[in-house]
Amino acid sequence: MASSKAGLVSIVLLRFMALAALAASIVVLFLDKLTLSDGSKFTFKDIIAYRYVLATAAVGFVYTIIQIPFATYHAIKEKRVFKNQFLPEFDFYADKTVAFLLATGVGAGFALIFELKKFVKDFSDSIKNLGIPGVNESDSEIDKFLDKAIFATGLLFLGFLCMALLSIFSSVNRITTNSSYSKSNRGCFN
Repeated sequence: MASSKAGLVSIVLLRFMALAALAASIVVLFLDKLTLSDGSKFTFKDIIAYRYVLATAAVGFVYTIIQIPFATYHAIKEKRVFKNQFLPEFDFYADKTVAFLLATGVGAGFALIFELKKFVKDFSDSIKNLGIPGVNESDSEIDKFLDKAIFATGLLFLGFLCMALLSIFSSVNRITTNSSYSKSNRGCFN
């Protein structure tokens, strides 16, 4: 499948989808800001797990940018830039590594966000019970901040799904390429 024209075009489309999802995740995280009623300001930089989510998205973005020209050439010419086994092997290992890296970013992002949402809700309920005014206003701002982070992490998850599918394609492509490579390049004793 991965060596057919449709398979090669699918690989290019998945790489572009991953690129778009990762870029969007980065943009949403950069734009996610929180200003409380007392003037306190927070961004993704203030939360270590958000920085990790951003870092994984950035690594995936750079990797995908590097891979797109090779995938496009392969889809158009139906041959690799390099004639040896380097690119199929590199795709095989790198796609898996980046997919797992993105998965850790998704896990860290969602785990932190849902934990923070629960903590903020419990804390604001306690404050409301004490009768302190202005809690609802702060709650809605914090919820918007966390909802944007959920959206950014969801985009990172979409990037992960694209990379996981690419990992499957690179596995199939590696097997196909290895079998054709070994038939055409026999050793000294064959």
